[in-house]
Amino acid sequence: MRGIHRPDPCPQLSARLAIDCKNCQGLCCAALAFSRCDGFPADKAAGEPCRYLGGDFRCAVHARLGQKGLHGCMAFDCFGAGQRVSGYYPGRDWRSDPALKDALFARFLAVYRLHQMLWLLGETLSLLPAHSLWEEAAALIAEGDELARQPSPGLGKYHGRVSRVLQSAGALVCGEAGPAAPGRKRMDYAGRSLRGQSLCGRDMSMALLIAADLRDCNLYGANLCGADLRDCDLRGADLHEACFLTQGQLAAAKGDKTTRLPPRLRRPAGWEG
Repeated sequence: MRGIHRPDPCPQLSARLAIDCKNCQGLCCAALAFSRCDGFPADKAAGEPCRYLGGDFRCAVHARLGQKGLHGCMAFDCFGAGQRVSGYYPGRDWRSDPALKDALFARFLAVYRLHQMLWLLGETLSLLPAHSLWEEAAALIAEGDELARQPSPGLGKYHGRVSRVLQSAGALVCGEAGPAAPGRKRMDYAGRSLRGQSLCGRDMSMALLIAADLRDCNLYGANLCGADLRDCDLRGADLHEACFLTQGQLAAAKGDKTTRLPPRLRRPAGWEG
């Protein structure tokens, strides 16, 4: 099997999309709504600060998230939106300047969505089977970067164009990796055992893989865009040529030193082994 990925063609973009909590105003802990059942500390409305958010905008229990079972917090990745939006308001923060709060939080939510799309477009640029889409993906990255500078970026039409590129890229990769699985694409694998199976070229985008057993699976060319990997067992799985996998998805899953990862991703600190 030939490789699916080429070396990261836009390392500067990847660096900008990496989280940097020390330069953020704790926006993910305040702007977002979350619930206890998804592995967060409590049910919380958007705009309400988490009870663990300290006066320095840092999480008071960050070092103990795993011990406290806060897997939602462990898996969350803002793709660098937090520090970018915080940096647009130097010397100001939403606690000392309440008039800033609504605009800051709304901008964070928009840039968070936008940065997710930029990360996936960067992934498209690394996919060899999707070379026919590289020019369009690069143009969308430049456009998205400009949108992120706007106080109220409108993402409707942009999101539609990005989705079409990502869907086309995923289809090209899956087609390169192997014949499509027969019948309708299955979306719900929650709790199922697929251990040791070949999932080469499988379109698993947006699939439910909660607590699924993917140990020792070969996911060469599998499309995992938006798949829910909470508590999915990836020990021994070969993901190094899977596409559209993100750091947050990995952090929500279970793996170890035998799990092979794509070149743009790192092994989560909480993984065993």
